[in-house]
Amino acid sequence: MNTATPAPTYTPVARLLHWVIAGLIVVQYVLANLAEDSPSKLQQLALLARHKSFGMTILMLAILRLLWRLFHRAPELPDSMKPWERRLATLTHGIFYFLLFAMPLAGWFMSSARNISVSWFDLFTWPDLIPVNKAAFKFFDTAHTVMAKALFVLAILHILAALKHYLVDKDDVMQRMLPALTRWSRS
Repeated sequence: MNTATPAPTYTPVARLLHWVIAGLIVVQYVLANLAEDSPSKLQQLALLARHKSFGMTILMLAILRLLWRLFHRAPELPDSMKPWERRLATLTHGIFYFLLFAMPLAGWFMSSARNISVSWFDLFTWPDLIPVNKAAFKFFDTAHTVMAKALFVLAILHILAALKHYLVDKDDVMQRMLPALTRWSRS
């Protein structure tokens, strides 16, 4: 009989928001790449409309996630982690939160500056944030692209760090974010 105290985990809501947002980010990359490679302008516009809808969904979920996090602390990191690992984990999560807000906002500003509406799955249209401005469009377009690349690299590093914790350090860091039914046992 196993009498060990279960490792602390994130709340079910935090885990759900984490995985839904992660999945939507993958969808965003796919939609953006499909739109970029689209043979027809009409198909490209349709894909970009979906990209914007999912981007605004990510922004709303990021707001919910941040509000949830303000009232529900994350589990403590294992004592076995070195101070620099703790600082790096904190920094990485801070950058993730920044990008979850900044990327959709940059896309929204970019569309506004180009006078291209941002709708949410054709149910309603978000208001423009700024008037038409070619320089602003270029700035936000570049910012959105740079942040997308940064998010991709950060996500890969995040996955590798989780695997390192599970396979090398053999601690519970990765397990804390897995849904209860899929937590991998070492026994």
